[in-house]
Amino acid sequence: MIRSLQRNRLTRYGFAVAFVALTVWTGMIGGCKGISAQRADTHTDLVYVGTQDSQIHALRFDPSTGKLNAIGVVATGTRSTWVTSHPQLPVLYAVDDDNSREGSVTAYAVNRATGALTKVDAVLAGGTGTTNLLLDTPATTLLAANYGSGSVSSIVVHADGSLGPLVSTVKETGSGPNRRQASAHAHSAVIDPSGRYVLVPDFGADRVFIYGFQRATHALATDDEASPHAFAVAPGSGPRHLAFGSNGQFVYLLTELSAELMVLRWDDTQGRLTLIQTLPVSSDGFKGVKSGAEIAVSRDGRFIYVENRAENELIVYRVNGEAGTLSLIQRTSSGGDKPWGFAIHPSGKWMFVANQRSGKVNVFAIDPASGKLSDTGESADMPTPVAIDFVR
Repeated sequence: MIRSLQRNRLTRYGFAVAFVALTVWTGMIGGCKGISAQRADTHTDLVYVGTQDSQIHALRFDPSTGKLNAIGVVATGTRSTWVTSHPQLPVLYAVDDDNSREGSVTAYAVNRATGALTKVDAVLAGGTGTTNLLLDTPATTLLAANYGSGSVSSIVVHADGSLGPLVSTVKETGSGPNRRQASAHAHSAVIDPSGRYVLVPDFGADRVFIYGFQRATHALATDDEASPHAFAVAPGSGPRHLAFGSNGQFVYLLTELSAELMVLRWDDTQGRLTLIQTLPVSSDGFKGVKSGAEIAVSRDGRFIYVENRAENELIVYRVNGEAGTLSLIQRTSSGGDKPWGFAIHPSGKWMFVANQRSGKVNVFAIDPASGKLSDTGESADMPTPVAIDFVR
């Protein structure tokens, strides 16, 4: 069902005030716990890491050399297990993934010189266990997936990057055979290239739900009950994340429980998915508990990257451009224990991997010709890293 909401923000400050505060804070930053006083190099980028430890950490990265330096803890208090940045502005968004209370999204102003974050405002996310965020291409709508309540919400983003009201929430029902699938659990949300649909992998319901999206109003709309568009996977699969291929015709869906990678054809005229290929993520002969974690498409669209959390692996597949099908080209260690998330640097030359259990973020180089990964030896230690994004 769908419900429209107009919620009061948890806090609201003007961006101008926030950036003034950041300027003042920069002068005092040497006294702040865990934040380096080192000034920014003009050739470096900021890397923000969300954790399960109610902290956001910042790193400084030089994409010309691959060198990584820790800044430290830049935000505390909320369980920020997912972070995403504004594509043009120095603004970072983070979830509060705490099932004991309604989830929320917080916007932070980024001080590019120091990496410091200043909270600007926060908005309730319309559900519990907010676990994933997606900012649409024009950066006017933020989608929040609420794992605990099995819902997805749309939130207005203003021109200055601050958060507006929560506009709509779609809540689903459904379950699967696994003990972790007692109810619907929206794990992520992605807008299709046409900008008219939102695809939601639901871990608990074993479905990819498909909703209409109205960019002008920021609203989500449920599909027609007489002609349901949801794509069903095998019971007990646990859909987790998906990514569109570069031409928008194919969708790559990663399941968590069955650890499978599915290639789906996308029909944006009807908003439907059709299965083309299924590949196992687990290695031959693996007998443990399977666990797929993260998926991404290379910047040029020629390769697909997948995290195999159960075996501490990163896997690379080559894309057949015309058919969309995949072929395996590499399995390699994630550089730590229990890889939970990763992010490809905007240059397309580097991958950052969050190894949750070993408490380490590792940097991999991406070979542009072969797509293969190599561990650079650069890393940063921190408790329970799970999500990564960049501010340039």
